[in-house]
Amino acid sequence: MNDNSDKVILAGGSGFLGRLLAPWFGRRDREVVVLARSPQVVAGAVRGVVWDGATLAEWWKELNGAAAVINLAGRSVNCRYHARNRRAILDSRLNSTRVIGAAIGRCDRPPPVWLNSSTATIYKHSFDQPMDEATGIIAGTREAKDEFSIEVATAWERTFEEARTPATRKVAMRTAMVLGLEPATVFRVLRRLTHLGLGGKLGSGRQYVSWIHEHDFCRAVELLIEPADLSGPVNLAAPHPLPNREMMQILRQVCGVLFGLPAARWMLEVGAFFLRTETELILKSRRVVPRRLLAAGFEFEFPDFRAAATELEQRLRCIAAGPVQLENSSLPCAAAQRAARGGDLMEKRP
Repeated sequence: MNDNSDKVILAGGSGFLGRLLAPWFGRRDREVVVLARSPQVVAGAVRGVVWDGATLAEWWKELNGAAAVINLAGRSVNCRYHARNRRAILDSRLNSTRVIGAAIGRCDRPPPVWLNSSTATIYKHSFDQPMDEATGIIAGTREAKDEFSIEVATAWERTFEEARTPATRKVAMRTAMVLGLEPATVFRVLRRLTHLGLGGKLGSGRQYVSWIHEHDFCRAVELLIEPADLSGPVNLAAPHPLPNREMMQILRQVCGVLFGLPAARWMLEVGAFFLRTETELILKSRRVVPRRLLAAGFEFEFPDFRAAATELEQRLRCIAAGPVQLENSSLPCAAAQRAARGGDLMEKRP
């Protein structure tokens, strides 16, 4: 930690992950600065500063003396991969990484740690081999149609590695899909499909799904910025990835839905075309495991999908039910309402 500051910089922090991390660190008595093109008006320990994700400007001074900088910038991959979108996806990642490296280079008190987003998609499409940071294979697979994603991921990490920041420890966060409660995020979309009776297997159902609960994601990021020797790539994923077929079955059970229509690959291809997205996002098999996090002593509060989905579903239902008298509510509902009022995402269980 930098003795002169408890400030955490969230570059590109206006998206889903930034909206998780900003209040998380704010509740831990840290000053949080969100760098964004159009920063929202925020209060308390969180404030916004304008940046364009590509050029140096006055924002770089925020990094001087900060405790940590976390780069979350990058155009969403939930789109069709035509030429214009491919260029935007690649440029948004490489340019933001380069300019943060340049900003750190200007600091006379550089942040001691820089966490840069990467992706668990960097690993090869695999059904049988768990992919950790030491033994995972980095390669595209025609079957998964992921060649472009691998190109982006490897260029992103290469740009990060090339940044000259000798006084700053660097960690590439290879993050799996984060399960949370925000509308239009993965859990909410799958939950809605399930309630519509469309929660069957997707494609063959054999493809592995790697994921992490939003609470464990924030806890893992907090661990990574503490004083440690941990640097290089770190997988942010729960320790138990599971096949899509099993995941959808568990989700139906958690949601109380008896039946879910399956979707064949050709149906997904048609649907992806009309939804302006790519089937890779749901058909690639990502069997990613967090070897380095576990070796560092990290204990997941939600290591398996059933526990994660149950907590999220329970919290959604409690929040939707509105205020209740605490003496007439169960502990989980009381915890959910405290979370809705700005408390931790999940109260620690006894």
